[in-house]
Amino acid sequence: MSTSKQLLTSVQVARFVAQGFLRLDGVVPEEINQRAVAALTEGLPEVSYGTPLGKAFAQDTFVHELLALPVVAGAVESLVGPEPTVDHHAVHVREPHEGQAQPLHGDAIIDVRPDAFDIQLMYYPHEVTADMGGTLSVPGSHLRRINETDVGRVQNLRGQTRLTCPAGTVVLVHHGIWHGGRRNDTARRRYMYKLRLNPTVPQVRLWDTSDLEDPAVTAELNTYFPWYEQATARLEIYNRVLLWRALTGDDSFDIDYWVTRVSNRPAVRSHA
Repeated sequence: MSTSKQLLTSVQVARFVAQGFLRLDGVVPEEINQRAVAALTEGLPEVSYGTPLGKAFAQDTFVHELLALPVVAGAVESLVGPEPTVDHHAVHVREPHEGQAQPLHGDAIIDVRPDAFDIQLMYYPHEVTADMGGTLSVPGSHLRRINETDVGRVQNLRGQTRLTCPAGTVVLVHHGIWHGGRRNDTARRRYMYKLRLNPTVPQVRLWDTSDLEDPAVTAELNTYFPWYEQATARLEIYNRVLLWRALTGDDSFDIDYWVTRVSNRPAVRSHA
């Protein structure tokens, strides 16, 4: 297996900016998955906030091996840089036949940075079927600011996704995405390991930019989702353009002049 990091492409990063998440299906070997389930069952030691990722997990742990996988390491570096720090990590369990779902929410939305973001790595060490309480998320919700459970009264939104996936799947999500664990209707526990990472470098062109001018990049950034209102959807595109400008360092990038048309400030000229 290659040990080189597999950086994301511009198209993949644009998809993340538009959707708020990126799936890596079945990328973790079964040997790590089995060790992970055992470790998650026992519980994990705490990691202090601000610990450099490279020093947070011992080499004999499943977390270290998970993060060392080239596809995972490359995706993480592409989004938050080479030396992120740990915000926190947690074991999420949906108990068998528990009878209730987690309300829709966003995590810690005291964070209103328009030009930067944390990622949350969600790792599913076993297959998640439709009735196992897979994480529900709302694509394209991450740039619409809410305060944690403000949307908890909402039961369903058009276009929402309820995760089903093969064992060894990793999902990288923007810290602002609306999500929630669903009800587990099976006789088996459903595990998910979550790791939130904070960038320590400017998040500018950290990925493989060789396809930066590919028309598919703009197509991804211009994606609409079924739950968007007709008018307010324009604000979602506007906010994506601002984030893409920050990530690429290109202040001229635009989609249908959404940002350009409202940022024109001609200098006042002297008439003397």
